Amino acid sequence: MMMSLGLFVFKLSTLPYQNTTHTMNYGLGTNARFGQRPVSQFIGLGEETISIKGQLLPEVTGGISYLQTLQAMAESGRAWPLIEGSGTIYGMFIIKTLSNDSAQFNSNGQARSITFTLSLTRVDESQAAMFGDLLTQAEGLYNQASSAIRNFATGA
Repeated sequence: MMMSLGLFVFKLSTLPYQNTTHTMNYGLGTNARFGQRPVSQFIGLGEETISIKGQLLPEVTGGISYLQTLQAMAESGRAWPLIEGSGTIYGMFIIKTLSNDSAQFNSNGQARSITFTLSLTRVDESQAAMFGDLLTQAEGLYNQASSAIRNFATGA
């Protein structure tokens, strides 16, 4: 596993990526002063983004269906935990943009090469907030599974 976003796992057989860019902005306010340089003050954390870029070769690696899975995740509007294969927890991220560029088409119109860019924006306030949200999501999944099992058992 290279990285996971929620339950989606980036690996060589799904969406292998070749490049990540992690950008953290910090809020600094400045006040002009007469006859002196402006003074700066830290006012809090700014936006944190991660960009993941890669190339799919559907005959060798994952195909368009994996990009469609990420598209469905983006359309849900939910935040997902981003965890690197090394165990680094980055936080809760939403999918801001997903783009792909197809090239080298087969006779049936299927692309032999698909480059993609996934842009993520961090939305949690802290690690504690992230784990609280994960608990809420896990409880929701548990309740849905329990309901499905009850419905199956009763024949409903």
